Amino acid sequence: MTGADLAIWILGPILGLMTFLFIFRIILTWYPQANLNRLPFNLVAWPTEPFLVPLRKIVPPMGGVDITPIIWVGIFSLLREILLGQQGLLTMLSRA
Repeated sequence: MTGADLAIWILGPILGLMTFLFIFRIILTWYPQANLNRLPFNLVAWPTEPFLVPLRKIVPPMGGVDITPIIWVGIFSLLREILLGQQGLLTMLSRA
């Protein structure tokens, strides 16, 4: 197993899980009564909040809607495609 294969094996599930968590976080914004400090919602809030806090300082809520989870879904999806997609950097390295 090469370094590129190991990186693919580790990064693939991590990037996929983070994308899923941010999509779930977007859905939770539709329910403001959901307490993010209680189970099961804190399982989504705990890993995503460190990413959202710094971006909220740059991109404030627009019309009362927090769009930072949407931005992070785009970032993680782009990273996954660039690194692990069909013609991604790590995919090409593992074939060489």
